[in-house]
Amino acid sequence: MITEATFNFLKELNQNNEREWFHAHKEEHDKARNNVLDFTGEIITELSLIDQLIPADLDPKACVMRIYRDIRFSKDKTPYKTNFGAGISPYGKNFNGPGYYLHINPDECFVAGGCWLPEPEQLKLIRQEIDYNSGEFRKIIDNTEFQNYFGSLETEHTLKTVPKGYSADHSEINYLKLKSFTVSHKLTAKELQQKDAVKKVIMGFAIMHPFIVYLRNALS
Repeated sequence: MITEATFNFLKELNQNNEREWFHAHKEEHDKARNNVLDFTGEIITELSLIDQLIPADLDPKACVMRIYRDIRFSKDKTPYKTNFGAGISPYGKNFNGPGYYLHINPDECFVAGGCWLPEPEQLKLIRQEIDYNSGEFRKIIDNTEFQNYFGSLETEHTLKTVPKGYSADHSEINYLKLKSFTVSHKLTAKELQQKDAVKKVIMGFAIMHPFIVYLRNALS
């Protein structure tokens, strides 16, 4: 489970997002990060039983993201993220393809996954798969359990026009116009502090798994 101390650290960091404060509370950060690493390790172990491409011995350090922000091209110059994030794929967080994600923040926790803003060639392949194999795609995303848990695919990144090579009256045009193929489900900080927190995260990833497999097949 994620401890109350971890959430308290993130709350305080949100109010004191500056290097001097962070250095004075580095020990608290390290304890919080270790808590997230341990939690992620438990998730990896369980997820490997569902998704055989996830190694059971995948190092959580390869999955949990650094708390330091890249501020080089950002107007927001606060140096630290106010959340912990873990990206899980066969190769950890640095993998250009389908994967699972866990977001931990006192005010916003969620499980998510899929392909976020894939490269042009990958995007082309995913669209081709939806065009050629829309039946399997619909079977996954229209599944009652999937719908009840995730709802629909996220539409934040969508083309305003019809993608090249497809007609506006295509039966799956709303999905073909997507530039990201992702889903998410909100959790509460309280849920992640309970003894069955790993089970709750794994339930979401298990429901997501067929969607991940479909995207992998599209890119293979």
